[in-house]
Amino acid sequence: MGEGKMKVKEFATPYTLGNAVKKGDLATKLSMLFMGAGNIARGQIVKGLLFLAIEISYILFMIQNGIHNLAMMPSLGTQAQQEIWNEKKGIYEYVAGDNSLLILLYGVVTLSITAGFILLWTASLRSAYKAEVLSKNGKHINSFKDDIKDLFNQNLHILLMTPPIMGILLFTILPLIFMITMAFTNYSKYEDHLVLFDWVGLANFIKVLSFQDSMGQTFWSVLAWTLTWAILATGLNYIFGMILAIIINRKDTKIKSFWRFCFVLSIAVPQFVSLLIMRTMLQPEGAVNTLLRNVGLIETSLPFFTNTMWARVTVIVINLWIGIPYTLLQVTGILQNIPGELYESARVDGANIFTIFFRITLPYMLFVTTPYLITQFTGNVNNFNVIYLLSLGHPTPVGSTAGRTDLLITWLYKLTIDQQYFNLGAVIGIMTFVVLAVVAIVTYRNTGSYKDEEGFQG
Repeated sequence: MGEGKMKVKEFATPYTLGNAVKKGDLATKLSMLFMGAGNIARGQIVKGLLFLAIEISYILFMIQNGIHNLAMMPSLGTQAQQEIWNEKKGIYEYVAGDNSLLILLYGVVTLSITAGFILLWTASLRSAYKAEVLSKNGKHINSFKDDIKDLFNQNLHILLMTPPIMGILLFTILPLIFMITMAFTNYSKYEDHLVLFDWVGLANFIKVLSFQDSMGQTFWSVLAWTLTWAILATGLNYIFGMILAIIINRKDTKIKSFWRFCFVLSIAVPQFVSLLIMRTMLQPEGAVNTLLRNVGLIETSLPFFTNTMWARVTVIVINLWIGIPYTLLQVTGILQNIPGELYESARVDGANIFTIFFRITLPYMLFVTTPYLITQFTGNVNNFNVIYLLSLGHPTPVGSTAGRTDLLITWLYKLTIDQQYFNLGAVIGIMTFVVLAVVAIVTYRNTGSYKDEEGFQG
């Protein structure tokens, strides 16, 4: 507790928004209406004018577009495209109506700009209050040149972190917010809501999570297979990759580099090329079935992608061929860093290879590689390439929106790109994020990597 209090005091600052509102003088409080007024009053002319320019720009934006964008968001548009007969020209002319997608997008952007403006408004007020306090105490107040110099010295982290943070906000956070809002609409081809659509609240979530609805039944089936796939793909790759690394790393193994090269060679081939080749070879008339029929081992083609169990086993096995080399590389370096004295002491005490593996090697490996395993699990949940390029999600029952090997990510792709259920696709995207976040947080917080960050205790 004492440590936490010390940290709070260490990073606490008197230049807060609350103090500015309560204790600030007239110039500071005037900054609530005219951004930069307090800075200009204390001689920070350029800084104050920049704040004022931001405020003016925001007001002009809201007058020209922002207010209209926000006003249209509750309805998302009501005017459909109209067909009007032009008697002079003797033709029908089309008058464009509202586009709900653009209205929603512009509304989200306007709200984001407003949120950014509020942050800058609070920064302006705090800056004005800081200048006031420094002025009253007779301390130096930074000029614009001083602020620029500080950006290359003690505030260098702000300068360097601003571009990547802005990139994350623009290209990650903003699209995510847009996708989330789409989940609360009826934007889909169902009842022709591709141009004009409305808010439907939680109806899409209820539909997807309900066991009584066909879409809900599909969701729970795909979710169960997705988790099963992710656990098997991650666990089997890890176990077999570790065993392979241990075998190659043994003192008695000759030409270790050659064996590593052989297994890692598949990484050099683009994954989509390998998967498409394997998909072609495993077709009913592909090379594998043709060869097996020619040698008399089978009479009819093996149903690699037409039978549910065969298809699921096939994608798991082929994923092993693709994933084990990555685990091999990851594990090899860690194995070479396990203290040799631990193995020697265990052998002196009479421990066999299984005891050594389960008491020394495996605990050490799990301690070091838990974050890697969580990353692999996340990657397998979102493993679009292996499933879509290999099986296309097949076999697919008649009338179903998802196949038996579809993951949430491939089902989302089909719902949006192929079937144009954009609202349900947005819901699936949110549910995928929730599943991954819960699994990752719960798993990591219950591992030695999180509980004992100081190091491994053998």
